[in-house]
Amino acid sequence: MTLLITGGAGFIGSTFVRYALRHLQPQVVVNVDKLTYAGNLENLASVADDPRYRFVHADICDGARMDTLFAEERPDTVVHFAAESHVDRSILAPAPSLDTNVRGTFVLLDAARRYGVGRFIHVSTDEVYGSLEPPLEADELFPLNPSSVYSASKAGADLLALAYFTTYGLPVIVTRASNNFGPHQFPEKLIPLMICNALDDQPLPIYGDGRQVRDWLFVEDHCRALHAIIARGRVGQIYNIGGSRALPNLEVVHRILAITGRPDSLIARVQDRPGHDRRYSVSSEKLTRETGWEPLVDFDDGLLTTVTWYRENVTWLEHVRSGAYREYYAGNYDARTDRLTRMRAAATSRPRWSPAFREARSL
Repeated sequence: MTLLITGGAGFIGSTFVRYALRHLQPQVVVNVDKLTYAGNLENLASVADDPRYRFVHADICDGARMDTLFAEERPDTVVHFAAESHVDRSILAPAPSLDTNVRGTFVLLDAARRYGVGRFIHVSTDEVYGSLEPPLEADELFPLNPSSVYSASKAGADLLALAYFTTYGLPVIVTRASNNFGPHQFPEKLIPLMICNALDDQPLPIYGDGRQVRDWLFVEDHCRALHAIIARGRVGQIYNIGGSRALPNLEVVHRILAITGRPDSLIARVQDRPGHDRRYSVSSEKLTRETGWEPLVDFDDGLLTTVTWYRENVTWLEHVRSGAYREYYAGNYDARTDRLTRMRAAATSRPRWSPAFREARSL
């Protein structure tokens, strides 16, 4: 099997590249990534010398480049992760989400159609269902109700992928996963941001009252689900992938503080973001029934594993916390509350990697 993975230098994509080389026994894994801010080849250092692995630096929106790539590689299976995936960034700058998530998906679908790809896995998100009142859980037939530019662009891409199945017979499968977490995640999402700030004794910015509910899925369980779908999923279908562990954001933050041994006083309430969905929840019953997949990693075990990884990989974190990341962080969080600004100003007298953080690394 020649497996083509888009966005394979990102968090979930790189985890799946490593997983595929261990478990799928491919002849070739081609990783296509533009290497935007969240793409990091350090995530793939452990497989860089594997003779089955090939990295291609390219933009999925470049139709001519994708045509050449598909003609050269003739992939049997495409797993499409590449996306602008952060809601906050889509609020600050909407255009990249539309360009990458809709146009980029179209370019890939059309190349896959012309070169006879055997299976096209379009990786999407539970956010396309929008905010759900308890006790509702979205199944695959649930109406789409996206609230952000990001989730709207993913919903559009989902529909486009399914249209390629209906119109052209392209063997498409759409997956919609709940919130992923685990090692190597770029520190803009909730869990890695809170871990990194806690370890560095920095304020933990919590939107609004912090009671937004998310269903958490450990990234390795997501990869196992994709493996099951590649092997046993039905083309033309949608499969939800949920972690079956729904928690309010504030509860997640309290657990991170407990693991890191930091005080609750680090929590800083900031102004909520526009259109913030209150609750996500999906049912994975269809996936379990058809493939036998179930999540294996308990949330608390996965969280401890994740905290430990960030403690032990300070160099990786220093590299991704670039000037561009600091500019985004300031633009998104510092302007939301005077309290957070004051707390961060007070923290500047401490070294960036505090003695407490260095001590934590040695535990």
